[in-house]
Amino acid sequence: MQAVITRRRPRLLISGVYKAYGRRQVLRDVDLDVAAGTLVGVVGENGAGKSTLLQVAVGHLAPDRGTVTRTGAVGYCPQRAVLNDAFTVGQHLRLFRTAYRLPTLERAGELMELLALSDCRRQQVGELSGGTRQKLNLLIALMHDPQLLVLDEPYQGFDWDTHQRFWTLAADLRDRGRSIIVVSHLLHDLHHFDAIAHLRQGRLHFEETLR
Repeated sequence: MQAVITRRRPRLLISGVYKAYGRRQVLRDVDLDVAAGTLVGVVGENGAGKSTLLQVAVGHLAPDRGTVTRTGAVGYCPQRAVLNDAFTVGQHLRLFRTAYRLPTLERAGELMELLALSDCRRQQVGELSGGTRQKLNLLIALMHDPQLLVLDEPYQGFDWDTHQRFWTLAADLRDRGRSIIVVSHLLHDLHHFDAIAHLRQGRLHFEETLR
């Protein structure tokens, strides 16, 4: 049976999705309906298929069976940052400004301040710590203000202050009507979500939260 998170107009609808690698079934008849203004957490053991689910959600992987429908622009923050070590932070922002066809970098500048990344604008990515690289990875996913955010453990390596800033940002985006999916393995983060989907044996099992 399909689990419906909310009755408002969905930004992401996954229906009857199967995905296998050879004989190994990773996703089995997965249904997910995420509406505007909803923050959903996906949890599960390592190797359960969480990253595969998110890649299917954003269109980086095609399901073997089933359908995926997305509404609005998508922001995807993969678990492993895809960055060029020879480029500076500022060069990455200018590159993605062109890719996203943005008139200015105003939103990127706001996110740099919020994520405490402003002092790194002229640094090459290869010189950055893992946590700072992840800040840039997240910033790139958010700088075009997408309606659907798909974030795969987006705060890996963050210090506690930036970790808290991330959740403040996520709550603000949710309150502005964005749809957000976050893969998380931290139990103390689960209270931030409107609903939690446990991925076990290729299937999603939902529970409501007390947020």
